[in-house]
Amino acid sequence: MLRLGWFSTGRGPGSRNLLREVMERKNDGSLDVSLSFVFCNWDNTEDPNPRRDQREMFFDMVRGYGIPLVTESWKTFRPDLWDSDQAAWRDEYGKRLREATGEYGFDLGILAGYMLWIDDATCEEYDLLNLHPALPDGPKGTWQEVIWRLIREGADRQGAMMHVCTPDWDRGAAITYCGFPIRGPEYDGLWEAFREKLKMRSFEEIIADEGVNEPLFAKIRAEGARRELPLIVETIRLFADGKVSMIDKELHAGGARLDGPYDLSAEVDSALGV
Repeated sequence: MLRLGWFSTGRGPGSRNLLREVMERKNDGSLDVSLSFVFCNWDNTEDPNPRRDQREMFFDMVRGYGIPLVTESWKTFRPDLWDSDQAAWRDEYGKRLREATGEYGFDLGILAGYMLWIDDATCEEYDLLNLHPALPDGPKGTWQEVIWRLIREGADRQGAMMHVCTPDWDRGAAITYCGFPIRGPEYDGLWEAFREKLKMRSFEEIIADEGVNEPLFAKIRAEGARRELPLIVETIRLFADGKVSMIDKELHAGGARLDGPYDLSAEVDSALGV
């Protein structure tokens, strides 16, 4: 059985949906995992706390599943150090995180909507996987930055990947990924409409005027977002079934190091009924 460490900020429905999906697959026997703990960087006593109700729903879900809930409020942790040296604060918070979770054995950590930067020592000590909303050879940055760059470059494909967390944030090796085309009948009219806009406005003006509501952008985002949950679940399944393992931050299968990430596009599409 694969033992998971679960790290989440618990901000909203997405955090609950992911935890629920994994636990439902565990309970129906299709995912051979256990959750050693859930760690949250809020304890929900903070003020201001605009997501208090959402986070309490998440905490209730964790407790309902009988999973140990471990919290350490980033907002109340060493405010003196935060004000003077945020790099040092991150190191100290990471030390506290490891102290709080160290008593729970786990094989693989999943950053499931965890919104706080992981310090270098924790990246080195724990095997942690994080989602990045792009293909392994795709752009870095936020999902907004990724999609705008794809449009600017006239890309043919988009996707998402799970990568190992390293001190070089968002640059750790890709472990798994899924991809999908952003050309074809569902997209061609949107690309053409975008090209027509460029005859009247600059690329930057379109971003400023329409933002994430621009139709081509919105379509690419929607198709990518709906693949994120099944990608995470299928990645966990890959490890739980023993098909792959992490050794020294590298992906291995059958006793040998793999040269690249594992393509889960077919599995993700199947989960979506595509």
